[in-house]
Order: sequence, then C-alpha cells, then structure tokens
Amino acid sequence: MTDWNSDTNLKEQLNFNGNQKIWAIGGGKGGVGKSLVTANLSICLSLMGYKVVAIDLDLGGANLHTCLGVPIPEKTLSDYLTKKVRTLEELLTPTPIQNLSIISGAQDDVGIANLKHMQKAKILSKIRGLDADFVLMDLGAGTTFNTLDFFISADQGILTALPEPTSIENTYRFIKSVYHRKLKMAEDLLEIGPLIDQAMNARINNNATPNELIDKVIEINPQMGRKLQAEIQSFVPKLVINQVRTQADIDIGFSMKIICKKYFGINLDYIGYLEYDATVWQSVKKRRPLLMEFPNSALVSNFDRIVHRLLKI
Repeated sequence: MTDWNSDTNLKEQLNFNGNQKIWAIGGGKGGVGKSLVTANLSICLSLMGYKVVAIDLDLGGANLHTCLGVPIPEKTLSDYLTKKVRTLEELLTPTPIQNLSIISGAQDDVGIANLKHMQKAKILSKIRGLDADFVLMDLGAGTTFNTLDFFISADQGILTALPEPTSIENTYRFIKSVYHRKLKMAEDLLEIGPLIDQAMNARINNNATPNELIDKVIEINPQMGRKLQAEIQSFVPKLVINQVRTQADIDIGFSMKIICKKYFGINLDYIGYLEYDATVWQSVKKRRPLLMEFPNSALVSNFDRIVHRLLKI
C-alpha cells in the first residue's frame, strides 16, 4: 500500500493555510461510483494528516456510511432540517479512520429531497463553519437544482463517469446543466439570459454551440462578453473515469476533454481513472473501507495519483 504516513506532514510542506476546502463529487447517473470516490478520497486525505468531513448529500438514497464502514448513523441531515438538532456538529459521526468523520444524508426522501433555497444556503453556510481542512460532499445523481447548486458552490467539482455510452451522455448532460445554472445565477449576466438559454438549448452537433455564445455576446456588448468569458473560465470541473478495463476506456476521458472544450469552451480537467477491481463490491459487502480492507488493490495507487493531482502536488 502507498505509504500515506510519509505525507502526514504534508500540510506543512504545502504551507497549507488552514482555509477549508470543499470538494463536491457528482455525476450524471446513479451507480457510477460517486460514493466510492468520495469515501476513498476522504480516506486518502485523512491519512495524509488532514481533518476531513464527508457529507452524504445523496438526499433520499444515502449510502456513503457503508463505504466508510460505519453503521447507519442515528442522526442525519433530516434531523438538522427538522430542527431536532441545532448544529451540524451534532451530526458528526466518527469513522474507523483517524481524522475522518461523516455526516449522513436522509434515509428517506421526505423533507430534504426538495430543499428550498434558504435551506440550501443555510446548510452551505454551516458546512463552511465546520472544523475541517476538507469537506467532501457526495451528491445525488441527476440534475436537480439541489445537486447542481451544491456542485457549483464547491471549491472543486469532481465528476465520476463509467466508460459506457449512457454514463458518458449523462455526464455531458450534467456538465451542460451545471454550466447553464452557473451562468443563469451570475447577476452580472442577467441581461443576456435569453441568449444563454438559446445557446444551451442547442444540440451538440448544432452550429449554435454554447462556445459560440461568447463571440456573439462580445460582438453585441464587449464588456458583457468579458464578464461571460471570465465566468466560463472559472468553471473547471474535474473528471474521473471509473471501472476502466482497457486503454480505450482510459482514452475516453481525453476525448471528453476535447469535446467539452470545443462545444462548451470549458476546460474539463481529466484527473485520472480507476481500474476495474472486484474487491470494490467485496469491501462494500464486508462494510469495510476499500483502501483499508484491500491495501494491495490497484485502486490504491489510482486514488493516490488522483488525490495528489487534486492537491496539485
């Protein structure tokens, strides 16, 4: 297994300034490995000496606790939203891994599957107040405003996809939805809302792509065009391809990067892949964290590479 302990003083080496970082892990459809990625990135960071909180925001289908080897927590986000508990800190549940705690999502779809804007804003504000170096949010599948808004609010948004057509299509749909939502929420861009809608409704093989939207806006209003350009350049989602078996599977990530640049004008950052490994379902069945139960799995070096890429080291 990777010698994670050699990185325990990494905060000092990187001059880590103590500012909390929030990472959101999303994807276009269920079953692509979001919880696996969230759990094991959380473990990697905690073994490197960071204080980490993993939050299950798959509202109505929470299962992150299983990937971390924790029984169903007694208190969940539902208890916070129904005011049974007053603070998020009361929801923190320790895991078998030092420095790593979990906040579980709802075990039902009542109450928080359709959060109101004020509730989302409150949760995000309280998350920023947690005593942690890193907070990792495991998001639900699909493109509900809940999921999109949590993804947009994060310091880094990480997409997980499988090397298969339905997952790839849904990943593009997710990127398009986040992109559209992000531009529509930008106050500086309100007056070009109709242009944004028109561009976002274009199909990928259509001439009127979102990327061409920038040129159109610059032509009409150069100042607005620069604001739009800055907003687009600030959107740099990360991509992880899960369950790869061949070089062709690995290369899908590079193809998606090229298409996203051409169609959306965004820089999709392909940060790595996870090899197909039967130990994944075995660890889930045993309710033991993958990296701890199978330290010799090829996935250990996969996750090591990805987390170092995310930390830019």
